[in-house]
Amino acid sequence: MERKSKFLLAALMLCALSACNEDGGKINGYVEGEFLRIAPTTAGILQTLTVARGDEVKAGDALFSIDLTALTAQRDSDKALLEQAQAKWADLTKGKRPEEIAVITQQKAQAAADLENARKEYDRTTSLIEKDATSVKQRDEAKAAYERASARVAEVEANLKVAVLGGRDDERAAAKAAVDAAAQKVTGDERLLREAAPRAAAAGKVEDTFYRAGEFVQAGAPVVSLLPPENVKIRFFVSQKILPQLQAGQKISVGCDGCKGAVTATISFLSNQAEFTPPIIYSVESRDKLVFLVEAKPDAFYPALRPGLPVDVSLAAP
Repeated sequence: MERKSKFLLAALMLCALSACNEDGGKINGYVEGEFLRIAPTTAGILQTLTVARGDEVKAGDALFSIDLTALTAQRDSDKALLEQAQAKWADLTKGKRPEEIAVITQQKAQAAADLENARKEYDRTTSLIEKDATSVKQRDEAKAAYERASARVAEVEANLKVAVLGGRDDERAAAKAAVDAAAQKVTGDERLLREAAPRAAAAGKVEDTFYRAGEFVQAGAPVVSLLPPENVKIRFFVSQKILPQLQAGQKISVGCDGCKGAVTATISFLSNQAEFTPPIIYSVESRDKLVFLVEAKPDAFYPALRPGLPVDVSLAAP
């Protein structure tokens, strides 16, 4: 197909150089297709090929699949790592377990009771020493016991406050970064799985397949060639005298062998660069030998317009 297109291109340029048929209102052209060559992004054994040459596919239809065993295992492994990272981050964003907090709360209640008893004992010994009914030593021991009980209450209250808090800010930030990195890895794994079993991005015709099931496919090597109807276009060449009469969006008529009636198309591209077959000397006499490429898109899908097919283009309004 590529060799045929090149031959047609050369022939049409020679025809345009001689201004063939322009005076008669007809310009020779040909049909070209912009093929979608679908390839996997990872290498592997071609496990399934679900389409064949000539098949019509719809957008979303499965085309082929590379062996997914290794990619699936990698995805599952990275998912497990993501779950671990999420669990660690969740643990750092909350305090201790309710059971642990309950134990500390009980310790606080016990410490408060001990403090109250120590305070009463200290008050009693202080009252007795004023009556010379006890010794200074006993009063000092009661005071020390009261101060220890007070310190214990402060310690347990501090422990309870820390218990209901999460991890430190830097620990939480590091854990969140680990979750994000693991999530991106899983997203990449999912993308590779999709690209190893691609689906048709648009409806079209399968023009060719390049591998059979069981063969090894390199990353980036096309497996299926797909031609959507909207990727069909008409190409023709005009002289510099005709070029100013054309503009993007202009309607033209196209005829071909097998076409039932005139085919309408819309000019989509006008080349700014002249083409010629060397040698050409730029002079007044040779200006008419310069030609310019024009492309047009058919206004509808015409099955008869197949890539490589010669066509007759009429610039008159259809």
